[in-house]
Amino acid sequence: MQKSRLHLAFPLLALVLALPVHAETPKDFLDRYQAEARQSTPSFAPSVERGQTFFNTVRDKDWSCASCHTRNPAATGKHASTGKTIEPMAPAANPERFVSERTVEKWFTRNCKDVLGRVCSPAEKADVIAYLLSISR
Repeated sequence: MQKSRLHLAFPLLALVLALPVHAETPKDFLDRYQAEARQSTPSFAPSVERGQTFFNTVRDKDWSCASCHTRNPAATGKHASTGKTIEPMAPAANPERFVSERTVEKWFTRNCKDVLGRVCSPAEKADVIAYLLSISR
């Protein structure tokens, strides 16, 4: 009996593995955060200028996003404390940016807490992504 159950599991596993994986795009995240921001501010529109200002403004801990990611998000950065190399933030320079909800949320949460001491708002996230999307390689 157990052998027949295992025999049925393999085709099911093969089917699941063959399903297309939905790869998200930076634009998907921009749209999502814009929609979330509009729940509290219906007229909200992402701003490249606000995103650039947010990215480069030094906060209380003497850090900004640019402290690690550089003032040129198309360039490779380096973590201010650990020295670890950080791949470019601009999707034009690094197509692996903003393609997975799990990693996008993980890094926004961690980095916003490090730089701001709090979680970023959906509007701030939308502005930052708008800025990063405006950068060409």
